[in-house]
Amino acid sequence: MVEVEADITQGLPSFTIIGLPDTALSNARERVRHATSNAGCPLPARRITVNLSPAALPKFGPVFDLAIAMALLAAARSVDPASIGGVVHLGELGLDGRLRPTDGILPAIAAAARLGHTRFMVPTGNADEARLVPGVTIIPVSSVRDAAIAHGGRFQPEPTEPILLPRDQASETPVLELADVVGNRDAAQSLVVAAAGGHHLFMLGPPGAGKTMLAARLPGLLPDLDPMASLEVTSLRSLAGQTVGSSLITRPPLESPHHTATAAALVGGGSRQIRPGAAARASHGVLFMDEAPEFNANVLDALRQPLESGVISIHRANAAADFPASFQLVLAANPCPCGQYGARDSECTCTPNTRRRYLGRISGPLMDRIDIQLRVQRITAAELRMSDDADRLTTVDARAQVVAARAKAAERLSDTPWRLNSQVPGAWFRTGNRRLSHTTTASLDRALERGGLTMRGYDRVLRLAWTVADLDSAEIPTPEHVGRALYLRKSIQQ
Repeated sequence: MVEVEADITQGLPSFTIIGLPDTALSNARERVRHATSNAGCPLPARRITVNLSPAALPKFGPVFDLAIAMALLAAARSVDPASIGGVVHLGELGLDGRLRPTDGILPAIAAAARLGHTRFMVPTGNADEARLVPGVTIIPVSSVRDAAIAHGGRFQPEPTEPILLPRDQASETPVLELADVVGNRDAAQSLVVAAAGGHHLFMLGPPGAGKTMLAARLPGLLPDLDPMASLEVTSLRSLAGQTVGSSLITRPPLESPHHTATAAALVGGGSRQIRPGAAARASHGVLFMDEAPEFNANVLDALRQPLESGVISIHRANAAADFPASFQLVLAANPCPCGQYGARDSECTCTPNTRRRYLGRISGPLMDRIDIQLRVQRITAAELRMSDDADRLTTVDARAQVVAARAKAAERLSDTPWRLNSQVPGAWFRTGNRRLSHTTTASLDRALERGGLTMRGYDRVLRLAWTVADLDSAEIPTPEHVGRALYLRKSIQQ
């Protein structure tokens, strides 16, 4: 919270803002002076000082304009000081005195509400977005004159046309039909496992195998967002400068950055004002990176820490920010530069060294953090003719399986801080009454002894096995469940 203090004293006319304002905020001097004058509530021609407290905290952007204007009008006794003291003011002023909609209103109000504030004055164009925060009172105003009148200013009301946001509001991620995927039944089942346990997924296969088609259908298999997740996802969209409608986002988002994206575009950043990147905007949803080897290595490796912690921490010399990063990562890659290696109907022209270098752009530590590593093949004409529409898994049926499996996992983890199998530390599954017998984990133990798995990979296969068991409504994983989980982990090596 930033407290705006204003002082008007005798002296030559001047206007000073202190408290580490940036350039946009320093320019508030002219915006506020001209806006109040043109709105019919001018400031006195005296020495004006505005302090933004805490003074050591850098302040960014024009969102402080309305608060500065109200503090100055209160100092000039044009409005009631007691009235403005109980209201949080957010909004940018135009020179004509009207208030312009501002990015980041929703997360700002949500943060202030957590600190105990309940009354907010915002631009009319942000009113619908502001009302998405429960338990608060929103006072929408179109101009600084209307704001002064609301605080007891003795001004005659004047009709003002408010500045509104564009009507082309961003839509939610569309739910695509899983039954549109012809063939690749193993890949479709792998999507269900990934959705049920919140597991990360890597798909390797030639062009035309359906990797992008499969990834686009993963968000449709995820359950609707709960109220807290909806507020968080919508807040991130607002903070990123995207349009927010009159209702919270209820479906998991899908972010698919281009392979030319920088690390700052992926995880977030900025030299002055830190904004969330694609990984943060994908929180509670899916981050899909197509043609993963084409991304810069440093961009891919920037995901390693968020995958483990679920938080993106960005530090700059003058600021720091933490963004949520509880997304599911989906990587897709061709097996080689020409894309035909391993294809049943084409011949690869790449040398073995070229193929190794190509896939080597995805680092081993990053791959070790991906639970499901699946090989996808192109469907043949014979498989297309033999495919039966009745045997295909629909999105509705798949989501029902996912919801049931997640409910079973949540019941098992009810006494823990986790709700998905992918969130559970491996040691939890290897201790106590949850530890599986040697007979059950025999294939997994052999893979570890032979160097086919790291200890992190061992734990991730255990998580997968519990998810597969939950989908089968089994109390504990069987050797078959462990074998299926090991296949999902090692498919690309077969």
